[in-house]
Amino acid sequence: MTPFVRGTVSLHDLYEKYNDRVQFLSIYIREAHPVDGWWLGKGLFGKMLDRFASKAATDVYDPQTMAERRQVARQCSTTLSYGIRTYVDEMNDAVNQAYAAWPTRLYLVGLDARIVYGGGLGPYDFKPAKLDAAIKSYLNQIGAR
Repeated sequence: MTPFVRGTVSLHDLYEKYNDRVQFLSIYIREAHPVDGWWLGKGLFGKMLDRFASKAATDVYDPQTMAERRQVARQCSTTLSYGIRTYVDEMNDAVNQAYAAWPTRLYLVGLDARIVYGGGLGPYDFKPAKLDAAIKSYLNQIGAR
């Protein structure tokens, strides 16, 4: 699970600012660093996560069923407490594949169902401030205040 706060703007901030004009969805996809996959472990990188990104879980196994995936998604949503309802991608990873979302990404989808903004791959290019700018621009473009 990746923390949803980068820099000075968080997803929670964006939700608070725009939720009356923008529908926010969080979709839990495949686990990025499961213990039984590409695990960050308790080595140097795991210790850095513990110190600098304490909300990131480093002890999650890759869910094998929808029930397990929902449980991990609940844990992630509770831990991050960003206040945005979390949906869960199916086991066939349809949303993940359609949006190239792994390990984490931000998107703004317009009223015409086209992608207005597609953020870069997280965690390094997971930047809510860029999404903020895209939302402002889009709302101005469509005349929403």
